[in-house]
Parts: sequence; structure tokens; C-alpha cells
Amino acid sequence: MIAPISRREALRRQAELFISASSEAARTLIGWTLTLDGVGGRIVETEAYHFEDPASHSFSGPTPRNAVMFGPPGVIYVYRSYGIHWCMNLVCGPTPGSAVLIRAIEPTEGLDLMIARRGLEDPRLLCSGPGRLCQAMGVTHDQNGFRVDRPPFALEPGPAADVVVGPRIGITKAVDVPWRFGERGSRYLSKPFPKP
Repeated sequence: MIAPISRREALRRQAELFISASSEAARTLIGWTLTLDGVGGRIVETEAYHFEDPASHSFSGPTPRNAVMFGPPGVIYVYRSYGIHWCMNLVCGPTPGSAVLIRAIEPTEGLDLMIARRGLEDPRLLCSGPGRLCQAMGVTHDQNGFRVDRPPFALEPGPAADVVVGPRIGITKAVDVPWRFGERGSRYLSKPFPKP
């Protein structure tokens, strides 16, 4: 069993994460725990987006929709995907306009509430995709711009995970950029990673 880290160490690691390049932060986040009002779990899959990346919402500059991406690091950027699903991103990086999409978590906290929100019981399907995890955790546009390190959110560092890397999913630009990160062997990924 791994001993819990001190609050001071957790804050130091959060501060480092927030100023890291999005591709580095996306890798680092694998194995961390994210909750909203005590509901959530271990992050097992992420994708990185950068302001110079044509697949990023910030590529064309600030708009009313993406304004949070150009604000301070450490906040949540929430947007609607295909007019249906909410998606949650963590704004980070040394310059404005970059973020990490939280693609999947292993649900560990508040499972009963997640099951009720999603209308299904299979824990592998509760949070295996950005829209699913937002529904399960109760994330909506109401949390857009909230700090991820302050209530009602909590973000706690975890031990380093064995990370697999591959191309991002569901985009039409920069499709070969290897900025999707996942925990190797996790049963909770949104989709398997390509075989090497």
C-alpha cells in the first residue's frame, strides 16, 4: 500500500501540473483522482490540446465559447459536444489556450449516484468517455470556469501509472498527433489503444 502524500506535497504537485504543457499534464494526470461533490474516481484516459493545435478549440483565438481556455490555469473548461454531451477539460500550460480533456475515469466515489444518473449499473460504462463521465459526475456548463483544486471539485495526485500513448479520438485535424494518454490495461478506457 502506498502512503498518502502530505497536503503540502499535493499542492506542490498541483501547481506544477497547472503550468505544465498540456501534453505533459495529460500524461501526468493518469492515476490522479478527480471528484465533484465527492463523486468521481481515478483518471485513466486524457487528451491534450494546445493553442497551436488545429484540433483545439483555442486554435482560432478567444471566443465567448472558449474564453475559459485563455484564463488562468487550474480551471475547468466545459463545452457541449455535438449538441448532446458535456465535456470537461483542465486548463493548463505556461501560455493561455491549452487544456487537457478528461476522457475516462475509473469510478471509485459515489457509485450509487453515478448509477442513478447514467441509468445503468456496469461500472465499466459509467465514465468510459468524456460525455459519460460528465453525466455520471454531474458536470454541466454551470461548472465552466471553476477551479479544479477547490470545492466543489477536488483533484488529488496519485502514484505514477503505466501510461500508453496513441492518437486522439473523434477529431478531423491533427489526427496523427500522439496526445491521447491512458492507463495500460485499464478496463475503464473509452476505447482500446492501437496495438504497437
